[in-house]
Amino acid sequence: MTTALGVKVTADTVIAEVSDGDSRGRGECVPLQRYGESVDSVVAAIEAMKDAVVSGLNRETLQRAMPPGAARNALDCAFWDIDAKRAFENASDQAGLGVIKPVMTAFTLAFDTPENMAAQAEANRARPLFKLMLGGDGDIERVLAVRAAVPASRLIVDANESWSETQVRDFMPTLVDCRIELIEQPLPAEADDALARLEHRIPFCADESCRAFADLDRLAGRYEVVNISLDKVGGLTEALAMAAEAKRRGIGVMVGGRVGTSLGIAPALLVAQQAAFVDLDGPLQLAADRFPGLLYNGSTIHPPDGKFWGQAT
Repeated sequence: MTTALGVKVTADTVIAEVSDGDSRGRGECVPLQRYGESVDSVVAAIEAMKDAVVSGLNRETLQRAMPPGAARNALDCAFWDIDAKRAFENASDQAGLGVIKPVMTAFTLAFDTPENMAAQAEANRARPLFKLMLGGDGDIERVLAVRAAVPASRLIVDANESWSETQVRDFMPTLVDCRIELIEQPLPAEADDALARLEHRIPFCADESCRAFADLDRLAGRYEVVNISLDKVGGLTEALAMAAEAKRRGIGVMVGGRVGTSLGIAPALLVAQQAAFVDLDGPLQLAADRFPGLLYNGSTIHPPDGKFWGQAT
């Protein structure tokens, strides 16, 4: 996967596993370099919680025991998984969501030249929604090329904190003409104040600007949508709470994920049930997913069967 920050040819994941001898729960995370995480640091953070887990740590007390991030996500999702198995109840039922329905995910177009991004889109022209990874100079040419390649598809863009206030103003008319539905993280997180004075006919979505529940307070007047990814916020427990509070405040929800396997995506499907935008195509970017895994039928993600995460049997 290519973004404006560089090229990744491998997906580095960490799996946490908890067991009581009879039941086993698993959770997968992807360390986020943006927040100073690495495989080694995430593994160390999980290993440091061993004694607490043995002493009765659960997903409720975990929220206070660890900060947001990938390590807490892996443990949190492992707790959800084992709790479902112990209770002979699906995780979705425990979350009060009932039967999980299939969802449609965006398909990510890696950051590249306009010609290559258009070719990516053309090769996947049957997909209904694309997410364009952008990076600053040349972005309007990228958007125009993709729109010409897939005139009927829906488009959202992720600027990855790369634009300036001037670029947002200059880009906006063309983005409107190209029917862009969402602009994710246009400015660096520390420059959010400028968004309050920028007129825009396309909703802004906070990603790096909203990592924890308390950050929702800063979105007013700046963002209309928040991207909730489990690795960023630190697990399904926090993600569900954030999604509920965002909706209460009239903030739209996007659920996002990194490039990883179906084990990391399955818990996010619970959040996706109440999201306006879903960006969970990580397994589609892999040469091979784990088996068994989620079923991707084109851009539609179907919930896991009884042999996978969060299922009672």
